Formats: sequence, C-alpha cells, structure tokens
Amino acid sequence: MIAEQLAGKRIAITGSTGFVGTALVERLLRGVPGCELVLLIRPSKRHDATERARREIFKNNAFDRLKQELADAGGETFDEMILRRVTCIGGDVSTDGLGLNDTDRALFSTCHTIIHSAAAVSFDSPLDLAVEINLLGPPRIADTLNALNVTPHLVSVSTCYVAGNRRGNAPEMLVSQGPWDIGLDWRKEVAATRRLRGDTEAASRHPEQLAKFRAEARQELGAAGAPALASKTEHLRLAWVKAQLVEAGRARAASVGWPDAYAFTKALGEQAVTEVKGKVPVSIVRPSIIESALAEPFPGWIRGFRMAEPVILSYARGLLKEFPGVPEGTVDVIPVDIVVSAIIAVAALGPEKAAPITQVASGGINPLKYKTLVDNVRAWFTEHPLYDEEGQPIVVPEWQFPARGRVKEQLQRAKQIAERTEKVLQALPLRGKQAAWAASLEEKKNEIDRAYEYVLLYGLYTECEAIYQVDRLMEMWASLSPEDQAAFNFDPTSVDWPTYISTIHLPSIVHHSRAKTKPGKNKVDREARLRRSVLSPDRHLAAFDLENTLIASNVVESYSFLATRRLNMPERVRYVVRTLAEAPTLSSIDRKDRADFLRFFYRRYEDAPVEQIAEDSKELLAQLILTKSFPAGLRRVREHRALGHRTVLITGALSFAVEGLRPLFDEIVAAEMSVRPDGTYSGNLSVVPPTGETRAQILADYCEAEGLKLEESIAYADSSSDLPMLEAVGFPVAVNPETRLAAIARKRGWLVENWEKASGAPTKVLPLGNMLSERERRRQFEGSR
Repeated sequence: MIAEQLAGKRIAITGSTGFVGTALVERLLRGVPGCELVLLIRPSKRHDATERARREIFKNNAFDRLKQELADAGGETFDEMILRRVTCIGGDVSTDGLGLNDTDRALFSTCHTIIHSAAAVSFDSPLDLAVEINLLGPPRIADTLNALNVTPHLVSVSTCYVAGNRRGNAPEMLVSQGPWDIGLDWRKEVAATRRLRGDTEAASRHPEQLAKFRAEARQELGAAGAPALASKTEHLRLAWVKAQLVEAGRARAASVGWPDAYAFTKALGEQAVTEVKGKVPVSIVRPSIIESALAEPFPGWIRGFRMAEPVILSYARGLLKEFPGVPEGTVDVIPVDIVVSAIIAVAALGPEKAAPITQVASGGINPLKYKTLVDNVRAWFTEHPLYDEEGQPIVVPEWQFPARGRVKEQLQRAKQIAERTEKVLQALPLRGKQAAWAASLEEKKNEIDRAYEYVLLYGLYTECEAIYQVDRLMEMWASLSPEDQAAFNFDPTSVDWPTYISTIHLPSIVHHSRAKTKPGKNKVDREARLRRSVLSPDRHLAAFDLENTLIASNVVESYSFLATRRLNMPERVRYVVRTLAEAPTLSSIDRKDRADFLRFFYRRYEDAPVEQIAEDSKELLAQLILTKSFPAGLRRVREHRALGHRTVLITGALSFAVEGLRPLFDEIVAAEMSVRPDGTYSGNLSVVPPTGETRAQILADYCEAEGLKLEESIAYADSSSDLPMLEAVGFPVAVNPETRLAAIARKRGWLVENWEKASGAPTKVLPLGNMLSERERRRQFEGSR
C-alpha cells in the first residue's frame, strides 16, 4: 500500500510554496503519517526558509482538515507534528549547487525521494527566468545528487504541453526521442538566452531609451519629485526588460513549435535531466492544466489562479465577449488532487517499478470539450451573475468561437479608443468626481490590456488539438488495491465535468476572486471602512496639504488678492489681463516642478512692505481663505485634534498667508521669504519650499523628533506632486484628486474624499482684494511697477 511503501522515508520537495507543492505537503502529512519531509525553500529578503513555510504553506486553509483531525484525535498538536516531521532548508533551484550550505546539503543527501515541483509556471515568464528554473532546475538537482554520490528517486514534475503544437495523440515519451524531435541543443539555448539577457539589459540603458522611460514616468506621476520619478523610471526600465524577454520567449517557442516559453523550457528540461542524470533514477510526471481540487483536501481547494480562471472571470464580468477556441476541441484540465495522488503513487512505486514518464490528463480518456465548458460556464453565471459597481447584474453574452486574430483586432481597437480618450481627459483640469471618471477609464484600459494578454497567452491552449495518452497512468491505477484507490484517487474518469464545473470549480473561483455576487452598492461600505481606519484613536498624526485639499484656492489667487488692494480700476483691469495671459506659462512651470514654480512666482513679492502684507493677510484670511475653504475639510482637522492626533499643515503657501490658520494645527510648515533690512520682502525664498519629496522628509523628521510613527499617520493631499508624502504614511487620503492622483488612488485602494465649498462661496476665477480709498491707495505694491 502507498502509505506503507513511503513509511519511514525522508522525502524532499521543491516548490512547496506553490499550488501543487502545498497540496503535496498536505497530502503526504495527512495520508502518509510515517514519512518525513524536507522542504527546499528559497529564502526571501525578510524571511528564512522556515518562516516562509510557516507563513506561506502552513497557514493555508489546505491544512484545516488535518488540523481538525489532529484535534479530534487528542494527541499531538499540528505545530508539534510539523516540528517532528518537517524540516525546512534554504535553497534555490535556479542556482548551481542549489544554494545549499554544508548542513543542509548533508540533510538533502539523506533523502530517499526528491519530488521536484518548483517551476516558473506563468505562461508569460521572461525567457531567462524560464530557462534558469524550468530548463536548468531538474539537471541542477541531478548534478547536486551526483556530486553528493547519492541516488535517491527523483520525481520531476513537468507538463503535458511539452508535446508542443501537435495534433492527434501525444504519447508518454520524451519529445527528443519521438518523431517530433527537431534536434534542439538545450545547452545552446541556455547560452543564447543568457546572452540575450545581457544584450537586453544593455539596450535598456541606452540614452534614448532612458529618456523615454523618464518621459513616461513624468506622464504618469507629474511633478512628484526627483526620487519618485527616479524610482518610477527604474521600474519602467525593469518592466521593459521583462517585456522584451517575455516576447523573446514567445517568439522562440513559437519558432520551434511550442505554445509558450513555459512548455518550451519544460521540454528542454526533460531532455537535459535525462542527459545528465548519471546514476540518479528519474521519473517524470506530466500533468495537463491543473485546476481546483475534486475532493482533497476539500472540493474546490485552489491556491492562486491558474489558466482558466482569469478568462472565466473576465467573461463573467462582461470584459470578454468572446474568446478564441475550437468548439469540438478538448480543454485538457485535471484537478490538483488527482495530480498529487499520481505523484505520490509514482514516488511509492520507486524507480524500479515507476514508468519513466507518466502523463496525468483527461483528454485521452474523459475529454472535456471546449463547447461543454463554455455552455456550463454561461449557464452558471446566468443563474448566479456577478454584479457591477452600481449593483446591477452583469448579463453574460452568448459565447462565440472566433479565430484569435479577430479577437485581437477587436481588443486592439478598443484599446486605441480608450487611450485616445484618456489622453484627452488627462489634458483637462479635472478634479474630484470628474477626475475619477478618467481614473475609471484607465482601469477599463487596463482590463482591455489584460484581456488582450489572455488571448495571447491562452488562445493556443484552447485551440490545442493534441490528445494526451495516459496508458501508464491507468496501468498504475489498475495495480492499486481498493484501499489505495479510495485514499489516493488519480483516475481521470472519476470526474463528472458538468458537476465539477457547476458545483465545485466555479463557486470556488468566484469565492476566491472576491467578486461582487450580491446586488446593491458596496462602495459606501468600503469608504466607511477606510474612513474608520483613518479616524481611529490609534493614529498618531494627520498631515494636510492646503490648496484644493482644505481650500479651493491657490498661491496665484492669494497674490492677486494682496496685489490688487491698492490698485484703481484701470490698474486692476490691466493686472487681470496680464495675469490671465501668463496662465499657460505658469501652468506649464507648475506641471514640471512645483518648487521651481513657487520660486518663479514668489519673485513678484519683491519690494512688498512686510507690515503692509501682515495687515492685508488678515483680510486675506477672512475674505478669501475661509470663504473658499471646504467645511468638511476643516471639520476633519478638528476631528483629528479631538482624537488626540497631532495635526500638521504642510503647504507651499507663504507663511504670512496661512498664519491665521494656526489655531487649527499643532504645526504649520510653509514657504518662508527672506526680509531685507529696510522691511521689505526680497522676493527670494529663505529655505527650500515644502513640496514633493521635501514634504515626506519633513514628516519623517517630525515623527522621529516627536516619537510618532509614520505608519500610524495620515496624509491628505490633492495632487500627484504630493505622492512622496502620501506614500510615506500608513494611511494616505486623496482629496479632490486631479486625474493622475485619482488613477493612483483607485489603483492602490486609497480613501478618496470629495470635499466641496460652502454654498455661496466666491466663484471668481481671479479673486481681487477689496478696493481701498484714494487716500489709502499708495502704489507701494504692484501698481508702482
């Protein structure tokens, strides 16, 4: 029996944090109580192998059944059992020698069986990553075992799709040994891919390419400051490198007859491990497309989304109206627990009895036709629709079966329309709810991009006409005792596809997707939840921007108010005309760099008498700032103070303009202008204005000095130029956001507040100060120039 055959054995597993790996660990711990496991896990920057296992494997709900069984038995606890039976070692299959230290290497050498399930499973992996893991992973394990002079049974998990884009029967044999061998040399493929990686990295650093990345970063973030732009630029460069290598993988795979880099590198990995295995016995297990569990550890168990889920959910959400495929074609999927049982059975048979290659698939013995899948999916979502943001049911369309080219053309047209519309909207001075429209358009464009990627990635799989033979799988199944067949089911004919789709798989993926399954709006609930977090007594500090966050005004309006108080009517008219004519130039400078704009604009205060400005600023507060304030914003400041939070105003406005707001805040950080000995302003700032990344540093310094935590602080702002400050705190809030920030806030799930002026507030484009009497009007300021 399988459990007895593996009792007392030490089994090493790679890829245990993945979908198949986690299911393997759970099944061996529960179904083979006499075995011991060694989990080879790549340490992360923050966590070693043991901690990663605790967080990423044993907290998964796959182990709920085992935990309950142990609790019911009343013996050792789950944690005690893990401590007794599981050892985690740090290693990496993408590194020669597996990255093992001496102690872990010694433990690895004592294992009786190695189950290698680690893989770059994404169908759009960069070619170099797929080569290092999928191609070189299996031979690296064999090389390590040979170097240790040990010969455990190596069970290597591959994929049925190593057969490539063939039609008809695909037998359980090496591709390189069949009539489809085209003479590829895996070593040359490795060398070529590594050269390509270096060439692509070098190309990404060409001045023209870097300038393009910089321009894209500025287009997305605006005047967010040098550090934010630099970080985004580097992010775009790395994304470009990855995209080039993804496309290189697709092109190379297609040129030699595979659907993608995943299947291509898996095929070469089989060839490589067969060549270099030496004395190490190797058994290859090839599953087809692995989906949610039929029964073990419970029906519908899944970890992460596989191939079918993104396509199915996009259809249910109304994003995909049709998808390429052959109606009478076979979609070869197999539940994960059937795959895991087959792997364990191969391991239990041992190298003497196990077949060299075992395929675990359904198409050759219990085929699921593409049209059957589509009909069942449509019927289920017709009965159980998803709901849109407005709480309305999404009606799924009648599924068509077009060619991939037609779907790609439709999506490309939709993308072009969305991009043109987005470009127009970004050029408009939209804020708040209007900016949210533009942000939702960007989200729709991203959805179109994802749909296009699905067609590129999965279209070939739905059009695949290969039939994977499972003769050796069924021979192994027939050899099992009734007890083993009951405990370790890997019979593909045991799946009733309509039942599996409608009662197991679809309910599971909808649950895991957190899709909206009930009518009514849930936006209010989400906003209320975020607002409760922001207004929790646990918060430490609340930082506020001023312009368009607390008041519907800006430094130009403040200056205009002060500058025109001592002008007669003809002078006022000339001032308004001149200022409006300057508006495009001022706006352009502001978009490029907020600090440069403030320096440029504040030079207008040169020669202004300090005493006169101080006197007029009182009127500025009463007649402009307070009348154009957002009552909800001022209430929010008071709410934070009532909760015991520190309140800080950080603004690029000049200090004299906001002095009247000091009673609302514990601290005001504003722009400061130097004063000449004769009592006039110089027009030059005395310190760097608090804009962009400077605001984030001011907050960090303030929190450190006051013993407060940034991660427990809130920041309110309206512009992407404030992004560094918003990203620095634990609770960012976008207030009346402009288009760029609205898109960022929507993408990151931040709280968005749309605050309005009080009814009857001034609406003038350029507010002017109250005219003084002729006697008071002394052209000391602006009019004398």
